[in-house]
Amino acid sequence: MIMISYVVRRLLYMVPTVFLISIVTFLIISLPPGDYLTTLIAQMRAQGGEVDQARIAALELRYGLDSPLWVQYGKWIGGILTGDFGESFQLNRPVTTVLAQRLPLTVMIALCTLIFTWIIALPVGLYSAIRQYKFGDYLATTIGFLGLAVPNFLIALVLMYVGYRFFGASVGGLFSPDFADANWNLGRILDLFGHLWVPVVVLGMAGTAGLIRILRANLLDELRKPYVIAARARGIPERKLIMKYPLRVALNPFISTIGWVLPALVSGEVIVAQVLSLPTTGPVLLSSLLSQDMYLAGSIILIVSVLTVIGTLLSDFALAWLDPRIRLRIGG
Repeated sequence: MIMISYVVRRLLYMVPTVFLISIVTFLIISLPPGDYLTTLIAQMRAQGGEVDQARIAALELRYGLDSPLWVQYGKWIGGILTGDFGESFQLNRPVTTVLAQRLPLTVMIALCTLIFTWIIALPVGLYSAIRQYKFGDYLATTIGFLGLAVPNFLIALVLMYVGYRFFGASVGGLFSPDFADANWNLGRILDLFGHLWVPVVVLGMAGTAGLIRILRANLLDELRKPYVIAARARGIPERKLIMKYPLRVALNPFISTIGWVLPALVSGEVIVAQVLSLPTTGPVLLSSLLSQDMYLAGSIILIVSVLTVIGTLLSDFALAWLDPRIRLRIGG
């Protein structure tokens, strides 16, 4: 009953939070000087073309850019509530169409990166804590520091060079040229998985290194606490002792990653996506911000923000289920 009231209360908090996020998002994309038409006019003049004032006026009327800010916000948020995210000025297509083309591959890359991160970080962090100051611990620590220190885009460039220089293959993109525009079939799926490991490894390096360090530090802290020492004195086997309590508490950071994984499903790593030519939403977001494509940029930012709220909510629920100390604080 306590958990049910906690869940309901947190869900109710989401409503005003999302509303405020939508206002802040719209202000972020609207307050910079000018708009898409200003950028378009500047580009036309830079190219020596004439500015058609009738076309500009028609575009202002079509997109409501001549209306007050609060009217534009009402039109934008009203459309989103009905499933209409507006039109992309730059691409001249519905925002929902643009997202539908980019979002599935973005989600797949992010989920694979999350699985890769957890599969590597959990056993390495556990081993590093149990074998403190051994060779394996020093090796894991060194690799962890390198993973945190080296930028992801630099790792991507190195992998691209190695792949081309020594294997004669390009690791950019998610498909080979023969399958880039092909229909979905077994060959295209296999080709996708043949290219998928590169962005997964690149994007997962920093997250894996960070989680290894966090898990090691948390587990070492738990292993020094009196309840662990008392359990050892009672003769509980070391493996059973570590798995039953200290590891469960040390796993909290892994559960907390849900809060940033969901927004990463949409935003992705923009610089890495640019370097590797990934067809994800990250480059689209960057391009829309540069061109002041307000409906496309605003929709992506809003989705990322809402997913952050949802991810934090799911993370809190999972932590309350995993850690009895949190449940006691909720009950208190």
